[in-house]
Amino acid sequence: MLAGKTAVITGSTSGIGLGYARALAEQGANIMINGFGDADAIEKERKGIETDFGVKCIYSPADMTKPDEIHAMIHTAANTFGSVDILVNNAGIQHVEAIEHFPVEKWDAIIAINLSSAFHTIRTAVPYMRKAGWGRIINTASAHALVASPFKAAYVSAKHGIAGLTKTVALETAENNITVNAICPGYVWTPLVEKQIPDTMKARNMTEEQVKKDVLLEAQPTKEFVTIEQVAGLAVFLCTDTAASITGSLLPMDGGWTAQ
Repeated sequence: MLAGKTAVITGSTSGIGLGYARALAEQGANIMINGFGDADAIEKERKGIETDFGVKCIYSPADMTKPDEIHAMIHTAANTFGSVDILVNNAGIQHVEAIEHFPVEKWDAIIAINLSSAFHTIRTAVPYMRKAGWGRIINTASAHALVASPFKAAYVSAKHGIAGLTKTVALETAENNITVNAICPGYVWTPLVEKQIPDTMKARNMTEEQVKKDVLLEAQPTKEFVTIEQVAGLAVFLCTDTAASITGSLLPMDGGWTAQ
């Protein structure tokens, strides 16, 4: 379906981002992955994408807080593969603390990585998409692009910003066969979430099941985690011709969280 297309996915060396990369590669797209982590583990995933799906996959270590590195990453993908057809903005970090104690440096880092990096990637990629007459931009937002939670000032602000950026760029590119959408997941079962459970169990004197149901999934009526495969599957759908009229949309995938 996507043979000959190129997809750049930020924050894609693990978790949801890696899920996007593998799902788009399965459809025939060449891939650029990006992110931090153990070099050997990243190389294993890069080779795995090539071996499993018969596409080409390259890696960029670009730091999402540095605009020059972001611009260079997009240009490298275009120079390597001939275009940047699909851009998935997925890089993100989190910090939880009351507003009066929220560290300024954490605010700055979250806004830079979760919001400003998407501005820089989109700004650099859109000219390639306009030239090709086709493009798909998918931003990983969150249920927190639609509703707020306490102690997450920077994250909620950044994700609300992603919502506005998505709508604005969708309007600017609507006549160029480019769509721009945001996927808004609730809690997704990822290795990062799984690693948080033991500490929460200890801090709250809860069992693993209590942490999952009464802490992590309290806001999700289904009481089920969203899966990486479900999020990646929606991204693949947004790249199809069937989804060509879906643009500027914030698409909840949150087990009913934002329906409340």
